[in-house]
Amino acid sequence: MRLIADVYWFFSRWSYVSEPAPQRSSIFVAAPHTSNWDFVLMLAVAWKSGFRPRFLGKKELFRGPAGPIMRMFGGIPVDRKNPAGLVERLVEMARSGEVFQLVITPEGTRGSAARWKSGFYRLARETGLPVTLAYCDRTTMTTGLGPTIELTGDVKADMDVIRAFFADKAGVRPQNRVEPRLADEE
Repeated sequence: MRLIADVYWFFSRWSYVSEPAPQRSSIFVAAPHTSNWDFVLMLAVAWKSGFRPRFLGKKELFRGPAGPIMRMFGGIPVDRKNPAGLVERLVEMARSGEVFQLVITPEGTRGSAARWKSGFYRLARETGLPVTLAYCDRTTMTTGLGPTIELTGDVKADMDVIRAFFADKAGVRPQNRVEPRLADEE
């Protein structure tokens, strides 16, 4: 996978600019999530950084011949109409001792949304996992990993740190960017 990433970065117009990936389990907040190309960029970041990502995807992506491919890339299917038990399942995975990097796109969509979904925050708090900020920025044509932070439980203060990091990140399609804000802040 690392060789595939090296070839990708050699030919890509995008540049890989990254802090080191954490060596323990963590939650990667990938933003802005504005295009399907985000997935390709995050895989290339993950493989270049030396970890196999886990990610959540709508269950429809796991049907038919795409299913085994999505699972091979680390996908975890999610029934968006009935997500009950998902957080509990992920908490169990974190407590099992398995080392993983779970990539979550808190915007939840590539279209317009009023705010971010809070699942990443709840999951990080319940498991004690740190949050690594992962990004793609079309204005600089860079993508990679930013800082890894420990959430404090002060939602507004934590989100202020996250907002400050993502403030100048535009995503692949800047018009689809959603401001990092959780309902819990209102």
